[in-house]
Amino acid sequence: MRSFHLLLAAAVAACAPATACFAQQPAHNVILFVADGLRPGMINDQTTPALAALLSNGVHFTNTHSMFPTFTMANAASMASGHKIGDTGEFSNTINAGFTVPGAGDSLTPFLESDPVLGDVDGHFAGDHLNQDTVMKSARAAGISTASIGKLGPTLIFDHTERSGEQTIVIDDSTGRPGGIPLSEAMKQRLQAAGVEPQAPTRGANAKAGDFQTPGTLEANAQQQDYFVAVATKVVLPLFKERAKPFMLVFWSRDPDGTQHNQGDSLNRLVPGINGPTSLAAMRNADNDLSALLAALRALGLEGTTDVIVTADHGFATVSKESATSFAATQSYKDVVAHHLPVGFVAIDIAHGLGKTLLDPDAKYQEVATGSHSLRGNGLVGGDQLHPEVVVAANGGSDLVYVPSGDQGLARKVIEILATQDYVSGLFVSDDLGPIPGTLPISAIDLKGSAVTPIPAIVVNFRTFSTGCADPLTCTVEVADTGLQQGQGMHGTFSRADTIILGGAIGPDFRKQFIDPAPTSNADIGKTMAAILRVQIRDTGTLVGRVLTEAMPNGKMPEWTVSRQASQPDAGGRRTLVQVQHVGEIRYFDAAGYPGRTVGLGGPESQQHASQ
Repeated sequence: MRSFHLLLAAAVAACAPATACFAQQPAHNVILFVADGLRPGMINDQTTPALAALLSNGVHFTNTHSMFPTFTMANAASMASGHKIGDTGEFSNTINAGFTVPGAGDSLTPFLESDPVLGDVDGHFAGDHLNQDTVMKSARAAGISTASIGKLGPTLIFDHTERSGEQTIVIDDSTGRPGGIPLSEAMKQRLQAAGVEPQAPTRGANAKAGDFQTPGTLEANAQQQDYFVAVATKVVLPLFKERAKPFMLVFWSRDPDGTQHNQGDSLNRLVPGINGPTSLAAMRNADNDLSALLAALRALGLEGTTDVIVTADHGFATVSKESATSFAATQSYKDVVAHHLPVGFVAIDIAHGLGKTLLDPDAKYQEVATGSHSLRGNGLVGGDQLHPEVVVAANGGSDLVYVPSGDQGLARKVIEILATQDYVSGLFVSDDLGPIPGTLPISAIDLKGSAVTPIPAIVVNFRTFSTGCADPLTCTVEVADTGLQQGQGMHGTFSRADTIILGGAIGPDFRKQFIDPAPTSNADIGKTMAAILRVQIRDTGTLVGRVLTEAMPNGKMPEWTVSRQASQPDAGGRRTLVQVQHVGEIRYFDAAGYPGRTVGLGGPESQQHASQ
């Protein structure tokens, strides 16, 4: 008996840290479940019982971080590759691509949640605009079965260079429609045999956002997501069981994000905002999907060999459209509440401040006249279609501003215009512009790396505040550059309400009933999935996540510190601050902006947390 204990102790020591024995064991399966925009403070036994049970029985990550800018495509790329945004170049949902994108109507500023657009952008940047190997691509190359199912855009990014449908299974909103990733003949046959249609349904009433006079949807995205669940549970998982080899499956639930954006519970009112009955129904919808996937694993006998990781891409907040300083808010528009900010207010304010013309890249580059706004908020300021002086990519809770010429004087003028606006809370500028009072360089927030897509000159963070509930992170309000109305939902800011996300895991490679207080991020998820699947990934750039070994059996809790970095004050005394946690050289960003204008930006100057 004593010899057995000695051998066991030696084996445990040999396998510390937790990943050391991975190569000695067969790879397990991985399911990544992404509940888009689900706030961790809304998880409970009544609304989200499956998620609550998973966090209780498995690992509960409590110190989680979305990548800033806190948008879907930026974070999907980080999950997919294990790299931060400065390396992937997926700076937001809408970017300046640097060329006119056919799949986006020849716009210079494409919305990336589109299969054709992703193909165009990949083609322009030598076949891979991320310039990274994704975990799923590497898994596929290693002979692991791969599938990605769910929301259009992020679903494809996990293996975006494989567009044949013959290798990785891709099912999203465009499945069975022109521009979608095709289904293999074998997949079509399996769908038919399971009684599942080969064409994904639309969102139906859930896609209706309303307008400034008409409330948006009162329905969750149930029909479309029921279809995705049917594909996963009736076709893909049984197929993977038949193959009897490891698999990787991503399931991206559009809810609650899509419903929180469009909900009609709170038109032009900040309360209840995104906490009304329609948003709660969307949370239940996502939870039901997770429950169905877990039930399928049990029914197929896959539960014991499958790790399930749950996350969200970002948090969420209620939209505010109010400003006392914006020129754009002083104008009258036929589709905007009087004195509210129109979509595209940043582009309008910059154009007005510079005294330049404004062109709409999403409306065949027509000039935007006074009293009107661009279609999607994007704008080219000064110059012409081929040579704009400034490009604004509107996204929601933060915007990207590009100065293609690199003109430092012009960039400083734009910064002066933005810094005086009451809707701004912090400015981050390209390192190439040099130190500018009131701003921090983008390298300070890991936006400068090996990216091949155009790098923004200025990242504009918008103001956030709380309506005064018990947990401010669940009732945060943010000014947003969006066509949605005050009272609907958005994300994208550097507030803690947008950076804190759902985080959990359960399965053979994770501890049971374990609370993990160490800082984690969506880039860490990519590296952790690669470790579980035993695949090697070629890294381009050094802005990478880490394997979450402390959440695994015999794993050691890392040490981490908390610090704050502040810019020099500008002429008005404004400073941009960022609050950061560090695990070794890896940084995790809690919140940033101007003091008093960003929810969650506060706390002590520095702290150190000992390992356990």
